[in-house]
Amino acid sequence: MSTTRKRVYGYLAEFKNASQLYKAAEKVRDAGFKKWDCYSPYPIHGLDGAMGMKRSILPWFVFFGGMTGTATAFSLAYSTQVIIYPTIVQAKPTNIFTIPAYFPIMFELTVLFSGFTVLFGLLALIQLPRLNHPLFASKQFHRATDDGFFIAIEARDPQFSPNQTRDLLAEIGGKNIELVEEED
Repeated sequence: MSTTRKRVYGYLAEFKNASQLYKAAEKVRDAGFKKWDCYSPYPIHGLDGAMGMKRSILPWFVFFGGMTGTATAFSLAYSTQVIIYPTIVQAKPTNIFTIPAYFPIMFELTVLFSGFTVLFGLLALIQLPRLNHPLFASKQFHRATDDGFFIAIEARDPQFSPNQTRDLLAEIGGKNIELVEEED
């Protein structure tokens, strides 16, 4: 006999439409919750503002990734063409003034490093890959990609209280409020 312990992941509440989800998100934000999310079958304009989300730090990662690519390309081209093996072509000098010849490789490495930074930075920020999520065990969550609008408040949130959180979700219009558990 296998005894698997379960711990509470949080509460999942369903809302009738996008408008109700938007208004509920504002109320959950105003209640002070930090570890929660909204799920809908399509993007809802302004929902990130209603949730109180800040701008992503990803553009800064991409900028510095691109600058790293530019610096890498310049240092590789300069060191190989000027310092290690000076190549004299048609009596042109081998010094810093030959930098226009490095533009193609600088552009390519800037784009390459930026692309890799986007890929790996995004995966790190959204904590993927994750093979399983506790919400997948919910009986109603599969509708989030079809016609369901949901808010999930996690138990690890400092504001989370089993009774008060459930009452808040019911008060703001949540239906089919479900306690979601995950296996240890």
